[in-house]
Amino acid sequence: MSLPILKTLKKKKRAPKLFNLNTFCDPGCPIQPNGAFRDNVREFLQECAEIEDYKLNSMNVWCTLLVHESRHLVIPLYTIEEDVKLSKNPFCDLCRCTGWSHHYLSRRKYHMIIPLDSEWNKPLNSEVLELQTHLLHGMIHCNGFGHILCINGIEGGSKYLCGREIMDLWDRVCTNLHTRKISVEDTSRKRSMDLRLLHGVAYGHTWFGRWGYKFCHGSFGVQEHHFQKALDVLSSLTLDDLVSNSQNTNKWADVKRIINSYRNLSKTSLITLKDLLRFMLMTLKSSKTSPTTKFPSTKVIPSASAPQNPTFPTKSCAQNRQTCSSKAKPVKCRNFTSLVASLDSRWPKRRLEFTADIIVNTLKANRECQPVNKGMTRQEVRDVARAHIGDTGLLDFVLKSMNNVIVGDHIVRRRIDPLNRILHYTIQKVGEPSPSPEKPREQKSYPNPPITITPTSGSSIYQDIYTLYQQLLFDLPESEISSLSVRVTLDSKHFEKEWPFKDQNDQLLRFICHFLPTSDMESSYNHSPGELIVLPLHASVRDLKAASQQALRDTYCIMESYMVTSIDRMESYDNEEVIFGALESGSEIWVRGKGIDSNSEWQFVGGPDNWTVKCSCGAKDDDGERMVSCDICEVWQHTRCSGIEDTETVPPLFVCKKCCSSLMPPRAETISFSGNDICQDLLIMPQESEFEDSWMEFTY
Repeated sequence: MSLPILKTLKKKKRAPKLFNLNTFCDPGCPIQPNGAFRDNVREFLQECAEIEDYKLNSMNVWCTLLVHESRHLVIPLYTIEEDVKLSKNPFCDLCRCTGWSHHYLSRRKYHMIIPLDSEWNKPLNSEVLELQTHLLHGMIHCNGFGHILCINGIEGGSKYLCGREIMDLWDRVCTNLHTRKISVEDTSRKRSMDLRLLHGVAYGHTWFGRWGYKFCHGSFGVQEHHFQKALDVLSSLTLDDLVSNSQNTNKWADVKRIINSYRNLSKTSLITLKDLLRFMLMTLKSSKTSPTTKFPSTKVIPSASAPQNPTFPTKSCAQNRQTCSSKAKPVKCRNFTSLVASLDSRWPKRRLEFTADIIVNTLKANRECQPVNKGMTRQEVRDVARAHIGDTGLLDFVLKSMNNVIVGDHIVRRRIDPLNRILHYTIQKVGEPSPSPEKPREQKSYPNPPITITPTSGSSIYQDIYTLYQQLLFDLPESEISSLSVRVTLDSKHFEKEWPFKDQNDQLLRFICHFLPTSDMESSYNHSPGELIVLPLHASVRDLKAASQQALRDTYCIMESYMVTSIDRMESYDNEEVIFGALESGSEIWVRGKGIDSNSEWQFVGGPDNWTVKCSCGAKDDDGERMVSCDICEVWQHTRCSGIEDTETVPPLFVCKKCCSSLMPPRAETISFSGNDICQDLLIMPQESEFEDSWMEFTY
């Protein structure tokens, strides 16, 4: 596939820079920046990208070429720099819906885009920022706060990249460039199933939770403890109760058959809905990673007769045959705790041991789901462990060290598949006899036709999961608590990941710089997250002032002419005095100055509009849901909470209940909040603010 940037480089007689897709932006690969995001992204573009010979609406475009070695593909990752003062959409709706509307408006946005496969060999068009079909579209403000706009894998139209690969790449880029917070509005679906509900019940977190994205805020007044309680309710539904309370219909007969089938296939007891869905999803994942394996759905049948002596006349098998015929030598195992003490690692012993425990638990869970201890590939172990270990460098370091090591009461072993040269990890208990070496495939025979289980693909497993998803989560009869919990989970869409500030152990000084407001500014300066300043050890007070001034000027629109005059609590220090010893690296500083354009329309990222949200559900800020404004008090509230369905148009004249009650005497009404007597009326949020947290405070 010929990419536009390749043609440009060929004309300029320059060799393209190519990077491995699966390792790009790993620590030190290809860069290891130490500064703030605003500086790191410039280094990234200089070292890892080539500028295109065209612009999009005056915006510069860079391209990074990523090689997918297993598929022999070259994938373009475009970076577009957007100047907000020249942009059609300078303000950010996503920041407002995330709760960052009072951040000061950053001067630049950086869009990172991988287009749809069919668009790789075409230049980007002027509408590229508006499309939702990209495989990846992430946007980061130059202050380090950003958003995921869309992720589209195989289900979204890609022929080559799955969602996991795209998210792995995005997470490594964000980590390498030292972003601060990334938000996502999780509306991801797969085969008509909301993944935040399906994965929430099965794993206790959303699909994005594998990469460390946590609850930010919910729609319609949902708080984090509401979200967690809803997941607990749905996860703890017992299968026996679901079966015993089911109706005598064909759909519920399918549910019973599915539950009993997977219970019989699992080596561990499946007690709750969480246990069942997790086992099914793990079975589905195994069916994808091992296409020759047959996995169950609802019945077991004998397979067609297999060849008695299948042979694979390859060089790898011949070498394997020689290895198997030789006498195996006993392998000594080493305790991982003692191994850690001898490793030259930048991570503390405590983190290495915690990572090893996560890997062991992953292998144990996988072994329980397999009739034969075939182990897991390195990539499979890495993918599952990533849900608990955000530092991929740490995870790779521990995986590299784990071979014939003892962790707790288990031994972790590593071997290389002689056919495809892929690493496999297996686990066994201490004292348990080691499995005999596998016979080479050309010697493998089947004295009796094996029993295989249909279906041969994951499609029927998906169908089983969808049946349970629909029947047990949406069509469960006489369960108001479950219905309420489902709605709370689906109303929880906003998630974020934070990379907290860490002062690294190197020869640099780091400070978080805040500016003190002038007398004519609002008190909203407290919402400013502060800017990272990096200086050498010999830096003076003058250098600190200059770096702070440059950082604030380079980041925010209203501070393009800002001049730092003093640093709070350092007025007695001379400008030439060295700050090392006077200020502790990693601390916060406050600067005073002049030149802030406090009357500018470019002040806040949420825009200049000052509108009030006060809904009966408890929401006090925009959460991205449809709202309507009262024509009397001009206060905004959700249409759903006001009794207007999503399919209905907003009436030309709308008056909220509070204004209605002021125009006419209110009707007396009693509302009961008893735990076991929740009625349908309670599914609508309470109308008074003092009840905003009471709607989820019920007993189970």
